[in-house]
Amino acid sequence: MSSLAPAPASNGKWHAEAIIADTLKRAPEVKLESSDGRWRFSRWRQFVGSYALPALPDPLFVVQLAGKTNVRTWDRDGWSETSSFPGAATIVPATMSTRWLVDGELDVVTLSVDADDLRSASVLDQFSRMRFAFNDPLGAALARQILAELYTPSDGPRDLYVSALVDALKAHMLRGPVKAAAQEFPTSAFSAYRIHHIMNAIRERPEADHGLEEMAAQIGITPSHLCRVFKKATGVSPHQYVLKTRLERAQEMLGQSDASMNYIAEFLGFASQSSFNRAFRNMTGETPSTYRKRRLNG
Repeated sequence: MSSLAPAPASNGKWHAEAIIADTLKRAPEVKLESSDGRWRFSRWRQFVGSYALPALPDPLFVVQLAGKTNVRTWDRDGWSETSSFPGAATIVPATMSTRWLVDGELDVVTLSVDADDLRSASVLDQFSRMRFAFNDPLGAALARQILAELYTPSDGPRDLYVSALVDALKAHMLRGPVKAAAQEFPTSAFSAYRIHHIMNAIRERPEADHGLEEMAAQIGITPSHLCRVFKKATGVSPHQYVLKTRLERAQEMLGQSDASMNYIAEFLGFASQSSFNRAFRNMTGETPSTYRKRRLNG
């Protein structure tokens, strides 16, 4: 291991990690590089807002480990609709400046490979464009395993294992996704993670105003896409799920408190007590007052 402080390399140019460290004003938490400096593996973990990253001399393979679920990049004239999430991978091509919006914890690993090692036409084409937030379970697993080993004491077997893992990650990075897996849009696993996030948010605060556009923005997809994948995952629309969760919370409040019907209706975001009564009866087959009496007498 060696320092990745922002200083020129032996050939006079700054390597990618030095530029990142200079931009973030902080060195990586963990770093490893080859003896000839042709690849570097680093972990970056800190709280940031937004930042602009200058063009890098070498392509960068990035895996998000944890942190914010809606990290975005600048796309032409605004922040991207798609956003990164823990487990997602991104390829940043060389000589391309980028902008990033985090507004929270940044926790990623990066692997840079010397541009001179990208000789074949297929590899050059793969790294000629930005590929943002694509699903890459193998790349993420290799990056996590390398990182886990770097937190253990160095010895012969461990160093040999890390070297083999890095070689595997480099090969995976250079090979790129096979055609069937080449997806620059959300996959089923990708969507499931985000739908779980929305469901948790609704269950935690069913009384909140869970508007479709707001929920879609939280997880970086369009409202129409949210409706499709949410119904596929749960069998109901986002609006129906919010209503169902509010009525389940109403059942808890009716059975465990003496709050008035009007208070419960207002607290849970219903337009009026009559609309609350109607929705409650449609779901349970009885009015809120009948439900409360039955619970108290039971």
